[in-house]
Amino acid sequence: MSKLLEVEHLTKVFTLGSAISRVRITAVDDVSFHIGAGEIFALAGESGCGKSTTARIILGFEHPTEGTITHSGKTEAKNEKVWITEGIQAIFQDPFSTFNPLRTVESYFFDTVRNYKLARGKNAAIELIDAKLKLVGLAYDDFSGKYPSEFSGGQLQRISIARALLTDPKLIIADEPVSMVDASLRMSIVNLFKRLKDELGVSILYITHDLATAYYMCDRIAVMFRGDIVEMGSVEEVLMNPRHPYTVLLRESIPEADTNRRWQGEIRLSDTEQDEYLRQGCR
Repeated sequence: MSKLLEVEHLTKVFTLGSAISRVRITAVDDVSFHIGAGEIFALAGESGCGKSTTARIILGFEHPTEGTITHSGKTEAKNEKVWITEGIQAIFQDPFSTFNPLRTVESYFFDTVRNYKLARGKNAAIELIDAKLKLVGLAYDDFSGKYPSEFSGGQLQRISIARALLTDPKLIIADEPVSMVDASLRMSIVNLFKRLKDELGVSILYITHDLATAYYMCDRIAVMFRGDIVEMGSVEEVLMNPRHPYTVLLRESIPEADTNRRWQGEIRLSDTEQDEYLRQGCR
C-alpha cells in the first residue's frame, strides 16, 4: 500500500505565560505514523491527548515545533510559513458551529466551487453540488435556500461531508465526526465513511475517543496518551490484544450490553500523576 500521508517525529510545544514565568506544554511528543491510499486510520485517545492538535498541524492551522509531514510529495517542516493542504479536506466535531447561522447552507458550496474553480456557471455548479449531495444521501432541492437551523445534526454532518467531497480530496480528516450526532444516526455516518473509502478510494484520518466505531470502520489505529503514540497496528491486533496498559484501560471503558456484568469502577490516575497531569498537560 502506497503512503498518502507520512508524519515523522512530529512535536508541538506551546509556551504559556509571560516572559518572567513561562510554562512549556508538550501537546504532541515525537509522533510518527503514515496513512496509506484508500485506508481509514484512527487516531484514538482521551480528550487532551494531542490527537486534535496533530490534525490541526496536518491541516496547517498550527505549525510543528519539530518534525515533518509529507503529503503527495509536499513537505511541511519546522516553522514553515506556508503549508498547502491541497487534496486534504476536514470535517469537524460540531456541525452546528461549522456553518454561520445567518448564511444559507448552499452558499458554502458555491464559495467552494468558486474558490477552487470547479465549475463554470451556476447551472454547472448546481449539477456538481447535487452529485456530491447524492453521495451522502441528499439532493440539492433538499437544502436549497435553507439555513443551518433547519437541519438536524446528522443532516448537517452529511452536508459537511458533501462539501468536503466537492474538491475530490485524497484525504479527509474527520475530527470526532459522530460525537455530537444522535446515537441513532451515528452508524449511518460511520457507514458513509466506509462507503466513501470503498467506492471513491478516499483515505480518512478518523480522530476519536470512541473505540467501538474505530474498531468497526478503521483498518489501523494509533492510541495516543499524553501526546505520544503508545500503541499502533491493525484494529484487530490493538483492540483485541492490547499490550499497553493505557490501551487496556481504554478498552475496558467501552460499555458492554451485559446485565450480569457490573462496571468495576472509575479509571483515575494517582494523586501524584494528577499533579503532573495538570502541570505538564495530557502527555
